[in-house]
Amino acid sequence: MDGRIKSGHDVNISSMTLQNIMPLLAADEPSPVIERNRDGASPFFLTCDHYGRSIPRALGDLGLDDTERQRHIAWDIGIAAIAEQVADALGAHLVAQHYSRLVIDCNRPPSVASSIPPISEATAIPGNQGLTQQAAFLRQQSIFAPYHHTITEALDHRARDKRPTILVSLHSFTPVYKGVARPWHIGTLYNRDHRLPKLLLRELRTESTLVVGDNQPYAVSDVTDYTIPVHGEARGLVATGIEIRQDLIADANGQRQWAERLTRILRKLEPELRAAM
Repeated sequence: MDGRIKSGHDVNISSMTLQNIMPLLAADEPSPVIERNRDGASPFFLTCDHYGRSIPRALGDLGLDDTERQRHIAWDIGIAAIAEQVADALGAHLVAQHYSRLVIDCNRPPSVASSIPPISEATAIPGNQGLTQQAAFLRQQSIFAPYHHTITEALDHRARDKRPTILVSLHSFTPVYKGVARPWHIGTLYNRDHRLPKLLLRELRTESTLVVGDNQPYAVSDVTDYTIPVHGEARGLVATGIEIRQDLIADANGQRQWAERLTRILRKLEPELRAAM
């Protein structure tokens, strides 16, 4: 990052430093970054931007009750277990975010208002209303920056070692959004790079029971996304986002089935992907 982080609050770092801001996370609170299989030999590199739903103690509950904090607005339900199981099965390095997307969304550019959402879907987030520049800066520096710094360092290290890297960003989505049912079971997400998404679509569509989304329910863009554009496309990596519908992975059985499916398909595609690099 350069010397200026922008958000909906347009934070000017030159006017404040970490030395004169109290830390957001207490010493006994978990790191924002979760890593698994750091030395894994697989070419697949997994990220999970919305893995966790924790909120730093200093922020209380953001003004939300526990029911709201368990909803999709706070995290990607079911995807944490899938990310872990796929990473372990492939021997792939996984970097995941421990804190809730309501604290700061690690798959949004800091320049957009949804980076620290005052409203998520139709739910107002009281603890995100009227944030000062200092408060926004603190969240960016404490959570967003360490997470993406870890990804950057890992990808830099792989590049120095001339290791092939295939970036897969794992997410989940709601079966109904603003009253509209979503028919897809899984979707591949992309912007400029179509190499892995096309192969995933081909393999997933061989399973007649699946409804597979091509850039559905979301499409990657420089405005609405951060991980794929910054860490994948900017480096020229083979990359894709994967979205799985939450009702299919709400329990351990569904999570295991989908993790096994993704592992099988990614293993099958690895030779073709290596040839495409």
